[in-house]
This record gives sequence, structure tokens and C-alpha cells, in this order.
Amino acid sequence: MFDKQASIYVAGQQGLVGSALVRKLREQGFNNLLLPTRAELDLRNQAAVDAWFERFEPSYVFLAAGTVAGIWANATRPAEFIYDNLMIHATVVHAAYRQGTTKLLYLGSSCIYPREAEQPMREEALLTGPLEPTNEPYAIAKIAGMKLCQAYRRQYGCNFVSVMPTNLYGPGDNFDLKSSHVIAALIRRFHEARLAGDTHVTVWGTGTAKREFMYVDDLADACVFLMEEYSDEGHINIGTGQEVEIRELAILIRDIVFPEAEIRFNPDKPDGAPRKLLDTSRLHSLGWQAKTDLETGLQKTYSWFLEEFP
Repeated sequence: MFDKQASIYVAGQQGLVGSALVRKLREQGFNNLLLPTRAELDLRNQAAVDAWFERFEPSYVFLAAGTVAGIWANATRPAEFIYDNLMIHATVVHAAYRQGTTKLLYLGSSCIYPREAEQPMREEALLTGPLEPTNEPYAIAKIAGMKLCQAYRRQYGCNFVSVMPTNLYGPGDNFDLKSSHVIAALIRRFHEARLAGDTHVTVWGTGTAKREFMYVDDLADACVFLMEEYSDEGHINIGTGQEVEIRELAILIRDIVFPEAEIRFNPDKPDGAPRKLLDTSRLHSLGWQAKTDLETGLQKTYSWFLEEFP
């Protein structure tokens, strides 16, 4: 159990995951949180990150920072995705080692697994086949971040652990249509169609791809749990153990946001990987399971969206 008064750095505190971590930590009584903004600390600058760690001496680090977005952004900005993420992971991990940080938890992504990995995807599937081409640069950076933690652990004895979340959504998500993930994009499309009085909404792909989705506050709860309970070298999956077709997802969102809309699919747009479901048996064996079902999570997310984007 880590001390309630310990200094905790949440890297990426302005993002979807980071903001959820801040909510969860405060809810559980952790008040000594270190939360520099992007403007205050450029995580791609090793000298700046080293100086910040020397000044503030965080005891625990949640490394949730990075450049992340959906299929279109990954396809059109591959250099940005691989550079930013490689640099951010390297600078924070190295600074945590130099400063003697007690423990670091690194957040990866389920896209690290091969496109054709056996489903559900077990931790052992890593590096057993080619990656999904639409997000390969991002996935390679995430794999590098995980291997970085393992290398510092082996060479220097650092207590750095890696977790691999499934697809996420919830308050704080990115709703920009050019860079958002599927749930945020669909919520915004149905919302704008309702406001405009449109009769239909177009959804990318065939609608047959299957995905697993986790409400981000559940992820934050799992990360705090694992910071206390997990210290193995190998990474561990975080997910719900349930999947849904994009077609079914679109219907759920339509029924919450704009029930009268017709859904049309555009098969000329990419589906991405045909299926992505994590094997979460290792996490469940430790005593943790997700609490928020998909429909409830979508309703909470849309309520937040309406407050932020009236």
C-alpha cells in the first residue's frame, strides 16, 4: 500500500486517462498530486524532465502521457505519433530511474498485439506477428515504452510495471472528428446530426469489426489497484472481457443521442483490426473486475459531453 501522503506524478493529467486517474486518486484520499501542464513541462525534452524530477522528487509515477488519436490521425500523422511517444516514454522513465522513484506504472495500449492474434489476446501474444498497419507507428512506440520499463528493471532494479488497457472512453475524451476514437466520434456525429435536423449518420467501415470498450474511470480504478498490488516484470492486460460489433455500438449511441436517425455504413473506409478483445484472466485472478457496463458508460459520457459542449 502506498502512503496517502506520498508525492504522485500523473503524467498526462490533462488527457482522458490522466484526468480519470486524478479523479480516482483524489477520491481515495491521495492529495499530494504533481500535475504540471503541457505548457509547464515538455515531456519530449530530457533536460527539462530531469530538472523537474530533481525539483519535485515524485515517489510514484503514472505514465499516461502521449500523443493518441483514432484511425485517420494515425494514418496521416505517423511520424508525429512515433516520435512524440518514443520521446515521452524515454524521458519520463529515465528521469524516474535517475531520481530513484519508488514505483512507476506505464500505460500501453492493446494495439501492441498482432493484427491476427488469437482472441482473446493473452499477454504472451506480444511480438508473435505483424501489427495492424493503420496504427503501426503508435504501436511500435508503445511496445518500446514497455520494453524500456523492462530494461530499466533488469539493469537497475527499478520497480517499473506496464499495463495494457483496452479501448477507452468517458469524460475527458477527445471529440474532435479528425482525431477522435470511435465512441467519441459517433457521439459527436449523432449529436450534430440531431442539432442539424439530418435524417441519417454515416459510420466508417462495414460495422462488423468487434471491439472491447472500457469506461475510463474503471481503468483508473484498476491502475490504482495495480500500483498497490502488482510488481511483476511482465505486462498485464486491463479490460472488461466483453466485446461488441461496431454496428451494435452505433445503435446503442444512436438510441442515447438521436433515436430517430438512420445509420449508414461506408465500407470504403477502414475497419482496422477485425477483432480486439483482451484476455483479462491474469487481472481477474488478482481480484479486480470492471464495474461499468457499456450502456451506462455511454450515457455518462454523453451527459458529460452535453455539459462541456452545450
